[in-house]
Amino acid sequence: MGKLGNLTPKHILYVIWDYFLITFGLILYCMGWTSFLIPGGIASGGGTGICTIIYFASNGAIPVSYSFFVLNAFLLIAGFAALGKGFGFKTIYAIMVSTLLFDILPRFDEYLVVTFDDRLITAIVGGLIEAIGIGIVLMRGGSTGGTDILAMVVNKYWPVSPGKVYLYADLFIIASVLLVPDKTLDDMVYGYVTMVTFSFTVDWVLLGNKSSMQILIFSSRYKEIADYMINNMNRGVTALDSVGWYTGAESKVLLIICRKVQLHTIVEAVKNIDPKAFVSVSSANSVYGEGFDEIKTGLKLKKGAAKKLDNVQQK
Repeated sequence: MGKLGNLTPKHILYVIWDYFLITFGLILYCMGWTSFLIPGGIASGGGTGICTIIYFASNGAIPVSYSFFVLNAFLLIAGFAALGKGFGFKTIYAIMVSTLLFDILPRFDEYLVVTFDDRLITAIVGGLIEAIGIGIVLMRGGSTGGTDILAMVVNKYWPVSPGKVYLYADLFIIASVLLVPDKTLDDMVYGYVTMVTFSFTVDWVLLGNKSSMQILIFSSRYKEIADYMINNMNRGVTALDSVGWYTGAESKVLLIICRKVQLHTIVEAVKNIDPKAFVSVSSANSVYGEGFDEIKTGLKLKKGAAKKLDNVQQK
């Protein structure tokens, strides 16, 4: 098959897979609310949390699907402005699908609603499911709007994890449930339980596979190992001078930084080359550079402001 316009068949399949995962994530996200949190009388954070509070305050007269659509229609402008057209289109898709799901899923509450005797379990399970769902959506460049947009904008310019952005913003949203006449302090506490569960789970989904590892390899066959890593595994290797203090023998220690998901493959390759190799592995936080994360120091200064800052620093 040839190209379809500027799109190759491989790219088309990638786009289809992209939107399939976004749709799957949205189903999980909406079910976390419609199957657990809303039936359990729990309002967590985010734009959906605001819509849920409106739903509770109106005694169900204003469905979550209605307020969800109206609220996010205004927030789309921020998505286009800060995160680009690709993000905006996926966000439109996510908001439309979420609106439909929030309207359709409650119609099957007889089959989909899960109740627990303990509301604490409801809060935790609901938070886990919605977090996994939104994590999948965010990984594919989408968003359901609300504080999702805020989290991605902040994470784009500052080294603040999405989970922390949710945490700070949702503190205020959840507390507003006390404005609903029949809600009590218990309802707010359960909302915070969901919020904390959601925050940590989102970080785990988004950042888990991006965790970096530092590997130190001690082997007399260091040259073979280094060549194999560079030529066969496309990994950068740094050779450090070393001296065995007991034997006095000079050698090289290999230093490799890799993603957590690549650790097993690298260690296995080292052991295949030198079964007697000594390998030390440790976690490496905040790894910046080619192939890893980009250093985020804040919004870029305008040329005039940057020049003034340089002049001040020189003085």
